[in-house]
Amino acid sequence: QVQLVESGGGLAQPGGSLRLSCAASGFTFSSYAMSWARQAPGKGLEWVSGIYSDGTTTYYRDSVKGRFTISRDNAKNTLYLQMNSLKPEDPAVYFCAKGVGRKNYCFQKECPGGYWGQGTQVTVSS
Repeated sequence: QVQLVESGGGLAQPGGSLRLSCAASGFTFSSYAMSWARQAPGKGLEWVSGIYSDGTTTYYRDSVKGRFTISRDNAKNTLYLQMNSLKPEDPAVYFCAKGVGRKNYCFQKECPGGYWGQGTQVTVSS
């Protein structure tokens, strides 16, 4: 069955960095677009970044452009999110998501054909 396991979350100082990983199994990872989304306490799910199945194209929400970098290693079935210059507005549970095609992301949990991991907590505090 499809599994997505996020890791790498934790505590970072403002201006610091964290690298999230998402280990995928149970499907042909290289055939699907992947994305990261986050949810802060009391707020809705917020899509953060996405990458096409072949890794050639990436997208970011404006608030993380220039600070976050999404990447993937199709040989290792792993998705990454490098987060630099962390800000007080970045803390949340970060989820990775399997898309529904090579260029089609899931933007919401209710996404037929998609799949979401359980998330990893990111905290930013001095």
